[in-house]
Amino acid sequence: MTNRLITLLLSLGLMLALCAIGVASSPQGRDHLTSQEVELVKEAQILDKRIEIFIKAVDRRMLVINNTADANAKLLKKDSEKWGELPTGTRAQLMSDISRIFDEAITNIDDVSARDEKNPLIPKALRKLAASATRIVEQLKPLEGQIKGDSETSTFDQLTENAESIIQAANKLPAAVEKKPKNKSDKTN
Repeated sequence: MTNRLITLLLSLGLMLALCAIGVASSPQGRDHLTSQEVELVKEAQILDKRIEIFIKAVDRRMLVINNTADANAKLLKKDSEKWGELPTGTRAQLMSDISRIFDEAITNIDDVSARDEKNPLIPKALRKLAASATRIVEQLKPLEGQIKGDSETSTFDQLTENAESIIQAANKLPAAVEKKPKNKSDKTN
């Protein structure tokens, strides 16, 4: 499958996700990233490093949703200088943040692809994002039965749709090719 087709699939998924977000009743005026996370994204100019920032931002919201911040207090204290305090909000707001972070990550991948569709960081970044999306969906599935209200339901549905579109796009990538070492001793054997 060519990079152009992958770009088209990602763009189509992004357009559908953005349309659905416009229809869903998401909290207005709420930033999906904290100010320190925004700065980290700006500093990360290499695509796969930027995607890692988005993944960490998603993981921070999952700590709050799953009430596991206390269990990870030592790690959070270590990260607090660089990442700041954990984001706050309702479960619906945090799930909306995650959905919007996934959207922003997809947009970043699309932007790089539009400029250089053969960039080797595109599949690498997409695979990392898909692994995160898979993990997030697995963590949220048990919470599905606890969802209350139309707003939270639509936010949950949007989040899982965004995650599934990321996973599907990554599944359409060609198999990862491992590079072999270029040692002279390898050539003589």
